[in-house]
Amino acid sequence: MKSLCIKTNNSNSLSYLLNELNNLELEQICYSCNQFKHYKNIIVHYTGNDSKLFFDKISTILSFLVIDELDETFLKRIIFQNYFYFDAKEREEILILCFDAMANDFSVIFDKKFKTIYNCFFEFISENKTIILDGFLNFRIKPYLTILDEIVNEAVNQFVVEKEYLEFISLLRLYINSQSSNSEVAHIVYSNSESILLDENKEIITVSDKCFKAKYLSDITFSSNDYTLNSLLTLLPKKIYVHLIDYCVDEFITTLQAIFESRIQICTDCNICNLYKNAKRTQSPI
Repeated sequence: MKSLCIKTNNSNSLSYLLNELNNLELEQICYSCNQFKHYKNIIVHYTGNDSKLFFDKISTILSFLVIDELDETFLKRIIFQNYFYFDAKEREEILILCFDAMANDFSVIFDKKFKTIYNCFFEFISENKTIILDGFLNFRIKPYLTILDEIVNEAVNQFVVEKEYLEFISLLRLYINSQSSNSEVAHIVYSNSESILLDENKEIITVSDKCFKAKYLSDITFSSNDYTLNSLLTLLPKKIYVHLIDYCVDEFITTLQAIFESRIQICTDCNICNLYKNAKRTQSPI
């Protein structure tokens, strides 16, 4: 017979474990819950012959307990300990990014977390008849916490980039609103993430780093489109028509809309659009 005593005073963990044990599909098993001096004890007895199966079932339940019920607690702890200089609202935003990252690659991240925490539990309960759950989670799941730490680090990096992006947009808006326009109209012909800049007479404006000092460019880059943005910030047109040859609003176009706001007008069907669409059909380079 194999026996295991799980000690904890966490009422949520107790309820979770008792519910899972009650629904456990394993014959020749019984369990009880009793209050002792320091802990409430769940005592599980297995009278079957397949010890590995018993340890597997219990390790699986304990692993799901951590992932389902305690992930958020661990993530918050890591964020607070490692990034205490962020305020409460910023830490909450980072936590949301953590959950977004885990949801976006759910299968891969879940499998990685489950295998890691499962191995921690299986190795321990195979050799010990008692597990103090709180102590175990504080001192014996370092590989699992390392995975969560990596998720938090990626979320913080994303948070910082997004914050810098918003600050970048805000600064450019302030600049635009404080300067006089140097032209009435500009046209951007946009296809395959590349742009051609036209003036109000629909003549091509040469866009290069030699013609325009890139003083407005930041670490947030859009490759060759950086110089289109820099040109627009030099010209400051009152109206900017964006001709989407591929009907695609990507990061660069979204950024232009955020910076120039009401000055931007999207177009997909006009003489300029049709001219460049026909050129593309004949495989003429944009």
